[in-house]
Amino acid sequence: MIPTLAAIRFGTGLSPAIAAPDGPAGLLSALEGADRMASEVPIPGWDARMETRAEIARLRKLKRDDEEADKRYQDARRGEDRLYVRDLTATLLRGARTSDGMRERLVWFWTGHFAVIEGANILRRTVAGYVEDAIRPNVASDFATLLRAAVTHPAMLNYLDQVRSAGPGSPRGRRGGGLNENLAREILELHTLGVGTAYTQTDVRQLAELLTGLTQDKTGRAQFQRNMAEPGAETVLGRSYGGDRPNRGDIDAVLDDLSVHPATARHVSGKLAHHFVSDTPPGELVDAMEAAWLRTDGDLMAVYGAMLDHPAAWQPALAKVRAPLDFMAAAIRATGAADLLDGAKHPELRERLLRPMERMGQPWLRPPGPDGWPEDATVWITPQGLAARLDWAMAAAGWQSPPPDPRELVATALGPLASERLLFAARAAEDRAAGVGLVLSSPEFQRR
Repeated sequence: MIPTLAAIRFGTGLSPAIAAPDGPAGLLSALEGADRMASEVPIPGWDARMETRAEIARLRKLKRDDEEADKRYQDARRGEDRLYVRDLTATLLRGARTSDGMRERLVWFWTGHFAVIEGANILRRTVAGYVEDAIRPNVASDFATLLRAAVTHPAMLNYLDQVRSAGPGSPRGRRGGGLNENLAREILELHTLGVGTAYTQTDVRQLAELLTGLTQDKTGRAQFQRNMAEPGAETVLGRSYGGDRPNRGDIDAVLDDLSVHPATARHVSGKLAHHFVSDTPPGELVDAMEAAWLRTDGDLMAVYGAMLDHPAAWQPALAKVRAPLDFMAAAIRATGAADLLDGAKHPELRERLLRPMERMGQPWLRPPGPDGWPEDATVWITPQGLAARLDWAMAAAGWQSPPPDPRELVATALGPLASERLLFAARAAEDRAAGVGLVLSSPEFQRR
């Protein structure tokens, strides 16, 4: 039972070709090792996307008077749209093919915790590059490293309007630039301490002034611009940072201190437990994770270890509902359908993956706000969401020719967690495709 729970609750599901982890030790050992999926299923990073954005901007200027430039401009825009769908495809392929499923799940979790929403201009079709550069390499590090990488990345600075924030007393501010508190507020409310904890509006204001100077250059790379930074010291949570000559190190210092604050340890440990274990995680589980956080100054591997070592993490009842991304990756993994996606064309991938995810309620890289995707089952188990899951499961059952044997798929996908009712339904299905659809749309497969 433990390997099955390890694969389903903490990974991307069971596979007919990849052995399930043997439990906590197997999950952590894989996480400590090399990130094979990053190289085997590559996703372009931020810099490559900025080069594409620069070329599109150049062609936009030329296209009014140059028919060939207009054609290349339209081609480049279509290329961005194709890459957006390929980013989703690669993410699902990583989940389907990995032997290190907890890493993929952690990437998805932290992407929501440090949410940046796909949008216009510099954030058009580029957010996956932020995830690839800022989130993925740091999921097994300490929280301070992850926090610094995420909140100072140009994607986050643009999303929360930090790139235009100037200190009132700075040279830029004295010429009319304004202070923006968005990033400071979200760092305290969402990324570290949590809503209603140890900070005040004064702390938000002081942190916002300390963050001034964080911006980007013309190529979309991160930059610290001293003429935008508020001079003088700022006090955040009773501690003074900075001085008359602002520098980037002062920002790192406050982020490092926030990363080890007891309220951060409690808030983020609770979110991890909520994501992996239960919509109402036991207090003693969160206590153990919080203690590991405080003992190790936010060493994430220690926090994950505390979660995995706790008995509450291994209750056999599947208490969480798979979000659409998780559900689709697990289904592709269980059926062995990943190879079909490798050579698929853009329109097919759009209709098989992108559009169904939207109908299930989780449009790719577009959470409803800076707090990411909700966790509770009630968000995902709605009449519309369930209908979309059922439609997709039945369609996915027909991707392969012939489809998997549903009697074998039950064992592959759920092992000992399959109910007698589902086992009977798989045996009694009128044909293979119908049986596969029944398994993938079953209540057991929707949960982890």
